[in-house]
Amino acid sequence: MTTLEQSLADYLALRRALGHQLDDAARNLPRFVAFLGGRQHTTVTVQDALDWCQHDAPIGGRTVVSRRMTAVRGFTRYLSGIDPATEIPPVGLVPLRQHRPTPFIYSDADITAILAVAHRLGDERLRNETYYTLIGLLVAAGLRIGEAIKLDLDDIDHAERVLLIRESKFGKSRLVPIQPSTMAAIDAYLRVRSAKPGVDRQPALFVSRTGRRLCYPIVCQTFQRIVTEAGVGKDARRPPRLHDIRHRFAIVTLRDWYRAGIEVRAKLPALSTYLGHREPSSTYWYLTATADLLDAAAKRQRTSGWAGDRP
Repeated sequence: MTTLEQSLADYLALRRALGHQLDDAARNLPRFVAFLGGRQHTTVTVQDALDWCQHDAPIGGRTVVSRRMTAVRGFTRYLSGIDPATEIPPVGLVPLRQHRPTPFIYSDADITAILAVAHRLGDERLRNETYYTLIGLLVAAGLRIGEAIKLDLDDIDHAERVLLIRESKFGKSRLVPIQPSTMAAIDAYLRVRSAKPGVDRQPALFVSRTGRRLCYPIVCQTFQRIVTEAGVGKDARRPPRLHDIRHRFAIVTLRDWYRAGIEVRAKLPALSTYLGHREPSSTYWYLTATADLLDAAAKRQRTSGWAGDRP
């Protein structure tokens, strides 16, 4: 093992011990160290970092180069304490050009049509109930699909009507209160689930027709089939995505707050926490100025004379 390889192993071990997941760093930095080895460089320079980050980057990739540079910058900061000659790439050298795909905002009618198709998806009752309840939970609670799939039976507090989301994005866990009707739907699903032989030994809440935890690619594929059969978004410029349900949740929540006369700016941190965001600015990413939301905000402004909230 070379000195840089040993330093990288120590760096990753240290960051993981501090609670960081390091998916990008663990994937990219060994390649960077190998790239330096090919150049027979033992000290990192800014030019090395820039050359590697741009090396074999996919054409049209909006974030690949900047994410590579972010990983390298963290590593070089660590290396500079070992080798003072290490050059740390300056922030902004490779700017992150994020592109926000225009989400498909499901209407109430769209959700009704999707749930109707999910309920008659096939001849297997458990499969039908699984997708009906899963999609319904995403609509009602705004969970990420990965969070919903990861739910275990032990993560449900039936008495308090609370879901425990364990170590989701950024390694954070949180409690998600749900409405009585949502809890009733989960309980109804559990009665169907318990009737399937062998499923009682599976800790996952949502299971496939074989009684195993749902698989993300299959869920996405099945959801697209459901959306197509429901005729939802057939004329949309971008096909509806499963993740767009989370966008709908954020927009509908704000719309309902405006209609109820609630001060949205004061409540936004609560929505951010509920969705599992690190800060309210991340929640703004989910907000689209739909006609309903703009109308509710305008009416709130006219009735209160207060213009502090803007969707």
